[in-house]
Amino acid sequence: MSPSQIIVLATPVFFVLMALEYAAGRARGRAVLPLADAIGSLNLGMLSQTSAVFTRLLRIGLYALAFEQVALWRNDAFWTSWHGWLLALLLYDFCYYWLHRMGHEVAVLWAAHAVHHQSQHYNLSTALRQTSSGALLGWLFYLPMALAGVPPLVFVVVGLVDLLYQFWVHTEQVGRLGWFDRWFCSPSNHRVHHAVNDRYLDKNYGGILIVWDRLFGTFEDENPHEPCVYGTRSRLDSWDPLWANAQVYADIAHTSWHARRWRDKLRVWLAPPGWRPADVAERFPKPAFDITDMPLFNPPMTRALRWFAAAQFALLLAGVAAFLWQADGAPLATNLLWFCVLLACQWALAAAVQGRLSAWEALMIEAGALATATSALGLAQWHHLAKPAAMVFALAAVAFHTWRAQQRSAAAPLILLCGALLASLAGDAALMLPDLFIPGLVAFLLAHLCYLALFRLGAPWFAHRGALAATLALGAAMYALLWIGGLPPALRAPVAAYVLAIALMAAQAWARWAVLRDAPALWVALGTCSFMLSDTLLAVNRFVQPLPWSQVWVLASYYTAQVLIVVGLLRGAARQRH
Repeated sequence: MSPSQIIVLATPVFFVLMALEYAAGRARGRAVLPLADAIGSLNLGMLSQTSAVFTRLLRIGLYALAFEQVALWRNDAFWTSWHGWLLALLLYDFCYYWLHRMGHEVAVLWAAHAVHHQSQHYNLSTALRQTSSGALLGWLFYLPMALAGVPPLVFVVVGLVDLLYQFWVHTEQVGRLGWFDRWFCSPSNHRVHHAVNDRYLDKNYGGILIVWDRLFGTFEDENPHEPCVYGTRSRLDSWDPLWANAQVYADIAHTSWHARRWRDKLRVWLAPPGWRPADVAERFPKPAFDITDMPLFNPPMTRALRWFAAAQFALLLAGVAAFLWQADGAPLATNLLWFCVLLACQWALAAAVQGRLSAWEALMIEAGALATATSALGLAQWHHLAKPAAMVFALAAVAFHTWRAQQRSAAAPLILLCGALLASLAGDAALMLPDLFIPGLVAFLLAHLCYLALFRLGAPWFAHRGALAATLALGAAMYALLWIGGLPPALRAPVAAYVLAIALMAAQAWARWAVLRDAPALWVALGTCSFMLSDTLLAVNRFVQPLPWSQVWVLASYYTAQVLIVVGLLRGAARQRH
């Protein structure tokens, strides 16, 4: 049984314990497991496990390679005896202590570990909030075990034991435990570790044993007169799982890029977290940390959104469990496709919970991701369901926007947008059926003309001459490639009209951006470029040369285009309304 499958089997236990923690907190009148924060933490935990399908090879594979090459003592019989297992667990916990400690003292290692500390709450969901990049450098700290001759299987098992042990210590519902606190990592000891208070900062690194901290001078006892304040000193203030993993890396990269001296550009990656050279600190000042200024990040959620988020999370959890259960036996390409689908769904759910997307927009993204994967994997029945669903959800997003705005003065843009989406829906349906390429082409031509007319409402015709010249040149190049590649004579005229329409649509979108100069208009303009890319890939694959993974590239760029255009137009309309 693989580590991923063990995690899947342990998941119900995690949720039972979280339910007990929630019940205990309610009985004591203390709020625990706020929904948005719990979903944010569990989302990161799921991403950590799905990405581990690919990074586990780095961690375990390199360990196995080191074991084969440098092990000083090979004795599998000893290491698989009860005292061998115990010694291996002790060695692992010792190595983990130093990895964990360096994860707080070296910036590039903190960039990976910070994910686990970003929550401003401390509960069992926080335990599952794990990094997706820790394996990149973390394996280095376990090389002494390979040198000692600990077999890879033993290494994997004791690592899983060490990780699972740490789940229960992430709670405020368990108080002091007397003698246990002196020897082991306990809830009290680990609360200190997660706190940003000055006296608690960078203390109590032990995974199972707290003895390491007592030996190496990093132990701090929990003080009942100074409650722990949780989170990181550079607050995340986001539920986005991608940004949570990238935030500290981005900050270090920004500092490195702007540092004047090459020595500082390199030093910032290895220096303690937060260190910046004087020139960068002067140009980009940051306020000093103030523990009294730590407001909880808690964007409002309506009752309907809470139900939507809970249902979506349950479906996502089932999808992740299914992925992890079969991942070790599936081809790499299949795993990559489903990983990308799950990642898109995780991002969309987080964006909806944070209020950056409506529920219908999130569903549009999820349906588009499913349509792309099911097409590439030949799952025709699921594809025929997911592909039209994406445009149905897009239409629902427009209807929801219109209902929420309670505004009829902007009827023309909404009619044109709905017309473009209905035509796209018709084109999607036609292209799924045999011998309906021409009707599909006509439907998408109508969609592009609706978009073209819609973009004209925000700007004069083709006000950006450079964009007009560029899109027409790209369109001409695309048409020439198709002509040379063997475009049938009967299709030359309709394809020429189609290419001209999409080039003009993109040119007008950029003209609109040149007038409005805001982010939503830029999203729309980028969406039209993605549309041109999608149509180019579709035509090349059909008339010139079959492309590897063609359905992935064609549909991914197509849904990217539709999402950018729809969300950009709706956000732009909302800005104008306010």
